[in-house]
Amino acid sequence: MQSVQFILGTVMLILLQCSILEAQVPPKEWATDHTIHINGRAVSYKAIASFTSITDERGTQRASIFSVEYTENDAKVTNERPITFLYNGGPGSSSVWLHLGTFGPRRVVTSEAAATPPAPYKLIDNPYCLLDSTDLVFIDPVGTGFSHAAPGVQDKDFWGIDQDVKVFAEFISTYLRVHNRWNSPKFLIGESYGSIRSAALADYLHSQDAILINGLVMISPVLDLSTIASINPDEDLPYVLALPTYAAVAWHYKRVTNPPADLDTFLTQARQFASGDYAAALRKGWRLTEREKDSTARTLSHFTGLNEEYLIQENLRVSPQQFAAEIEGARGLRVGTYDARFSSPRSTLSADAILYDPSYSAVDGAFASAFKTYLHDDLKVDEVSQYKVLSFDAADTWEWKRGSGIPVSPNVVGDLTRAMTANPYLRVQVELGYFDLIAPFFATEYTVDHAGLSTDLGSKMIQEKYYQAGHMMYLQEAELARFKENVVSLIDAASK
Repeated sequence: MQSVQFILGTVMLILLQCSILEAQVPPKEWATDHTIHINGRAVSYKAIASFTSITDERGTQRASIFSVEYTENDAKVTNERPITFLYNGGPGSSSVWLHLGTFGPRRVVTSEAAATPPAPYKLIDNPYCLLDSTDLVFIDPVGTGFSHAAPGVQDKDFWGIDQDVKVFAEFISTYLRVHNRWNSPKFLIGESYGSIRSAALADYLHSQDAILINGLVMISPVLDLSTIASINPDEDLPYVLALPTYAAVAWHYKRVTNPPADLDTFLTQARQFASGDYAAALRKGWRLTEREKDSTARTLSHFTGLNEEYLIQENLRVSPQQFAAEIEGARGLRVGTYDARFSSPRSTLSADAILYDPSYSAVDGAFASAFKTYLHDDLKVDEVSQYKVLSFDAADTWEWKRGSGIPVSPNVVGDLTRAMTANPYLRVQVELGYFDLIAPFFATEYTVDHAGLSTDLGSKMIQEKYYQAGHMMYLQEAELARFKENVVSLIDAASK
């Protein structure tokens, strides 16, 4: 009898110790209160950095998603206030860039179209924060930031177009349920690959969870990868669609003889040549005569600033990487592909290495260090694991194939068209940088124009906004101000 009591007592003691230990484990949530001034108004808000469990049909955890949310504290705020989910692209990128570069309450200061010096970096209150119009949730995909697969599951299980969309859909559905935001107008803001995610996600949320999205903001999107010359170099169309971007860059560097003073006028001419005589010349292939080739090279040289002999040597087809290396090559410079306004000394060792792209390496250190400082100092996050800004493993092993059909160039045009057709109130705003060689603006225009929408539906639902900047147009403060105005107008209109 005594032995039984001893065993029971030992069990109770162990259970008590376990409960004490469990109580001592810090919660995976960090809440802080702040105030920011936006447009002359003091906005009091709560910031919550937290982990959200993603489970399967049996309730077994499969992943833990890290996010940071910002909600206004005003007593008048109701659950009908807009809520916006934001994320970057890659694939394999955390949300650092949008978080500290666009609409979060704090912004990292970087040099204008030039390399930002090493630390110390400066964080300032962001006057372009969107908290005066919407609550915000910044999300890190699995394998980036602090987000990770659960024990027994691998990060790579979530690295694919469809896998990624399902995780984001569950996160958003869980967030709406936990915070009772079902009746809030809902917006998605994604940059680059994040726009692929948004198009598929809007369709998935509606078809699978009956969640209608009010608006999509697509920053520097590539919705159909077959339109990009660096991905599809054997087809003529990507070179046609890249030409107006080359023209914008040549205009910026004053490589154009007698150009119009107005860039938009010059780009209208470039579009006309690209889709007309240039496209016709490329379609002829080997049947193009030497005389026709010389004539085409002459006009192509006018718009791109490249030497006629070089253009003929390259058979009138120049990839974005080649263009970045050649346009300022005579000065010993290579321009950025993310933003061609940036440049650095040309090096054969880094000519094709994305890590050393002048427009990326100019700001990556500032964003990475400033965000990790912000997590610790402002948000009081004491997570012991390393915050992963980028996952190159995700980018290298991403599953682009969808479903069980025949493999084709990855695109989400059908997803976007279905989402817009099923929800005619969905509003889409596309943000395009003229100097973006990664996602040429004419390629996006072409993709949107061929999305299978009626003229009435397309003109009503889609807006295109242009910036004299690159892939991350928000790095230029004047353009960030315009960017916010454009997004606020979308949120206001789509929330009514």
